[in-house]
Amino acid sequence: MASDVKPPVRPKDRFLVFGAPQIKQAEIDEVVDSLKSGWLGTGPKVARFEQALREYVGAPYAAAVNSCTAALHLALIAAGVGPGDEVVTTPLTFCATVNAILHAGATPVLADVDPKTMNIDPVRVAGRITPRTKALLPVHFAGRPCDMDSLVDLARQHNLQLIEDCAHAIETEYHGQKAGTFGDFGCFSFYVTKNVVTGEGGMVTARDEEAIKRIKMLALHGMSADAWKRFSDEGYKHYFVAEAGFKYNMMDIQAAIGIHQLDRVEANWQRRCAIWDRYVKAFADLPLTLPTAPEPQTRHARHLFPLLIDTDRAGISRDGFLSAMHAQNIGTGVHYLSLPEHPYYQERLGWTPEDWPNAMRIGRQTVSLPLSARLSDADADDVIRAVRRVLDRE
Repeated sequence: MASDVKPPVRPKDRFLVFGAPQIKQAEIDEVVDSLKSGWLGTGPKVARFEQALREYVGAPYAAAVNSCTAALHLALIAAGVGPGDEVVTTPLTFCATVNAILHAGATPVLADVDPKTMNIDPVRVAGRITPRTKALLPVHFAGRPCDMDSLVDLARQHNLQLIEDCAHAIETEYHGQKAGTFGDFGCFSFYVTKNVVTGEGGMVTARDEEAIKRIKMLALHGMSADAWKRFSDEGYKHYFVAEAGFKYNMMDIQAAIGIHQLDRVEANWQRRCAIWDRYVKAFADLPLTLPTAPEPQTRHARHLFPLLIDTDRAGISRDGFLSAMHAQNIGTGVHYLSLPEHPYYQERLGWTPEDWPNAMRIGRQTVSLPLSARLSDADADDVIRAVRRVLDRE
């Protein structure tokens, strides 16, 4: 192939890391301020970050935690999900989505995805609801909103809790409304590759104040008062353990990063939109399946730019493409192998990939290209050159 003859588009010492975040001086200064203040754990900056997130998405209540996995777990518990219950979700997601259901003691039930949007298909969801179903857990895949009208209708019709996995979707909107505000709970991720980062971190939004109070309590060992209130200048506050909780709280050092990341969320979204459009134009003539255009009256968060590599069309396998891009010193991702491909779920739950054919096909063909707001125009050009070179089109 041409990629075997020509030198890589980037030298090895400038390897383009997939999903590297954009960190600016404001975040660095805020972290240093936390270090100098002596307040490293859950404190005033966590409260600031919670308020900023509430205002941005338009949710009445929010609780910051240390990961989206923790957010999902706590939301499921607050929703009353437990042993004997079923939760319907997508097979095309990160393992955390179903692991949280398992940790809550419930059984994950998969409904296949729409082949174009890659989001869970409400028609298939309806066919998976049983008397044991307690909740629906849709994932806004890659930042594209799910069909929330249909999912909200199903939740109401069957009296189900609706928990939105918004790990990819902080900027996402459906018919003018932010993702994470349609259901009973919204769960956000601030992992290092996400659109807003805190290194590690997550957030639960909710419409019910009592649910958020319980989530905050469970996130810090089940104690009735958190460390900020106990050790603030208000005076010492005794705490009492009300439930057997978890160690899921966010630190001020994490929130210090997130505060300024959220300040730039719109500017960073615009930057990713520009890179997205550049990719679409550059790859229009290639034997690849590009992302479907966003649906009318929606806002795509542009978290991932997934290509589908069909061996017969592209002349290279998906895994061959991944290796070839790495040889060009361009980092890529896979989002995701369908969950039934993993041995653990096959052994524990009896899943086989063929039972969810759309997710299986996408999972075996998908590649995510770099889309971070940190990318320069030259970086994006290198990605484009590498893709074209791998496909012998340069």
